[in-house]
Amino acid sequence: MQLDKNQIADANQQQLKKHNTRLVLVAEDINDVETVLQKLSAFNIAIPSWALGTGGTRFGRFSGGGEPRCLEEKLEDVGVIHSLNRSSNSISLHIPWDIPDDAASIKALASQLGLHFDAVNSNTFQDQANQTHSYKFGSLHHVDKQVREQAVAHNIEVIKYGMDLGSKALSVWLSDGSNFPGQLNFREAFQNTLESLQEVYSVLPDNWKVWVEYKPYEPNFYSTTIGDWGQSYLLASKLGPKASTLVDLGHHLNGTNIEQIVSILLMEGKLAGFHFNDSKYGDDDLTVGSINPYQLFLIFNELVEGMDARNLDHATGIGWMIDASHNVKDPIEDLLQSVQAIKIAYAQALLVDKAALKAAQQRNDVVLAQEILQKAYRTDVRPLVAEASLRMEGAIDPVNTFRQFRVRENLIKERGLNTVATGL
Repeated sequence: MQLDKNQIADANQQQLKKHNTRLVLVAEDINDVETVLQKLSAFNIAIPSWALGTGGTRFGRFSGGGEPRCLEEKLEDVGVIHSLNRSSNSISLHIPWDIPDDAASIKALASQLGLHFDAVNSNTFQDQANQTHSYKFGSLHHVDKQVREQAVAHNIEVIKYGMDLGSKALSVWLSDGSNFPGQLNFREAFQNTLESLQEVYSVLPDNWKVWVEYKPYEPNFYSTTIGDWGQSYLLASKLGPKASTLVDLGHHLNGTNIEQIVSILLMEGKLAGFHFNDSKYGDDDLTVGSINPYQLFLIFNELVEGMDARNLDHATGIGWMIDASHNVKDPIEDLLQSVQAIKIAYAQALLVDKAALKAAQQRNDVVLAQEILQKAYRTDVRPLVAEASLRMEGAIDPVNTFRQFRVRENLIKERGLNTVATGL
């Protein structure tokens, strides 16, 4: 079920007059609006292969039907997303959930849909069928060297799959940790993790990166071996220049100042990129911007300022990816909403008067500094996001266009009502 440019153009035509009116109003107050639109048009966010099916919790899972039954169908779903928003031109695979049996044909299909492959993700937080050793008590940090070697071998295998597909980064998240005091030796666990990652790092191609993710708890609740950004940064620093820290927005304790973490990692050249989501209580993996859009804007404000300071291209300087679990939503609609929320926060950050903010900071004018930030945040930038999409032959309103063409209903007819996405 693919949407062609003519269909989307017809849908846009119905909304064009209203869109142009709104665009003129917001553009009047923006200096160099063309530069903002160009940056929005270039900005893309990778779609994770595991988010294309209905997610769930340990209590249950409620499929909405028409889920992708194989990697090819997942690519087709990302193709639908990208055709609508023109900002999702890549897919991030999770191995072994989505192993490409024929890399050449998978690459050809992706190219046909205007897609390429982002970072590949390893999985040592689950035991797979016919696996020799269990990860019940950890993987790269395990006390048993044979278990560590198995986990290292898996990560190397993932790199090889990624090379076949044209990927350039390995993303590593470990559930390794402990549930009870005394269960493990913290120093030995960290050292084992470092040595394991060094083995993986040693086989990275020259043009590859390894992204080290962190998380303070879950599924282990007393400790996690890579529990915060400091531990991830320490590992990345010890590994070398091809290693950096990946920030998942849900992988923080309540109240953590994520924007400050982002600023420092970017300053040190160790920010790999993001797994975007939102949360109310913990690692909720909710739709991006659904709970705390102001924090998302503040994060992007630091990103724009920090990337400009390092002369990094906003679109390609670091990795941008969604990591969400939508157990009560249509997966494609949820991903469309998330991409829109990210682009809105990015657009708002582009509107911040950086010179005025810097001057207010130098004078310790706290009130004015807040006013400058909130002026940008309170600007309705949705017409700018829509215009950037329109110029790239995408939809003015991606979610409503998806519904207008009854894409989910057609996917159910194609694939069936009781399908389950691979990896779930």
